Amino acid sequence: MERHPVVSKKRLWAGQTISAIAVLFLLFDSVIKLVLIEPVVESFAQLGYPVSLARGIGLLELFCLAVYLIPRTSVSGAILLTSYLGGAVATHVRIGSPLLTHILFPTYVGALVWGGLVLREHRLRSLIPLRN
Repeated sequence: MERHPVVSKKRLWAGQTISAIAVLFLLFDSVIKLVLIEPVVESFAQLGYPVSLARGIGLLELFCLAVYLIPRTSVSGAILLTSYLGGAVATHVRIGSPLLTHILFPTYVGALVWGGLVLREHRLRSLIPLRN
């Protein structure tokens, strides 16, 4: 039986908190696409996407988020969410959105996704050695 290093309570708490921030944002973002509120309709028009894609994109985001939330598949979920967020970055670059508030915002969310996971998942820390 393989022994896993114990994650300190502080590290686990910090990782869960950081992950929760990302999860809550992504959950909110996917739900508003499914409900199709007016700001979603307006943003899809501004981004140059047909509003008919909103619910499909919301379902895709929700699926990636569900994979991330399952402990056994959380790394795969983080990879899927990174891909999803990369598409958001590309979309904002394409239309010339402001850098810090629109283009990089999905990158900030991705950093929260991975940061929370690295703090609570010992296997990732062995792949990404950070020095104390």
